[in-house]
Amino acid sequence: MDSDDSWATAAAALISELWVALPSIWEQLEHIGSTSVPGLAAKPVVDLMASTADLARVVAAEDDALSPLGYVRTETGMTGRLFYRREPGVTLRSGLAVHLHVVPSEDWATRNERLLRDHLLVHPEDAARYGDLKRLLADEFDDPVAYTRAKTALIQEMVDRARSDRGLPAANVWED
Repeated sequence: MDSDDSWATAAAALISELWVALPSIWEQLEHIGSTSVPGLAAKPVVDLMASTADLARVVAAEDDALSPLGYVRTETGMTGRLFYRREPGVTLRSGLAVHLHVVPSEDWATRNERLLRDHLLVHPEDAARYGDLKRLLADEFDDPVAYTRAKTALIQEMVDRARSDRGLPAANVWED
């Protein structure tokens, strides 16, 4: 759960790899999630978010571009996005998994994951609260969905603040 300074370097290399693999499909690619916040406790999973004008083009390119890189599309039940997982051992260092969230370009500026990351980067007291909660819950939950749901109240509080600071309406952080 401790932070690792190499996560940012690994994320940058993964982003470069994805730009090369699908240069005409991505509009933006960023490192999101806990590993994108220096010093924040996190599981060894690099979350990346990519935007595209056409989700169907990404699906059509899976076999030729994403599968050879180790990405496997997984159904999450969340609408309006594609989710890919890359298992540890396929990544730049062993033990590091990758989650690639692909979203429509029109949603990019208001994605809660990006807003939370940006909020944590400028509010170290909230990052510390979040890190403390993550450590506590990691010891309590083995099930990843239960672990994520147990973090939801604090995440919702911080995302609500981040959205309000930008003049955006509140939005549920748990997409069904």
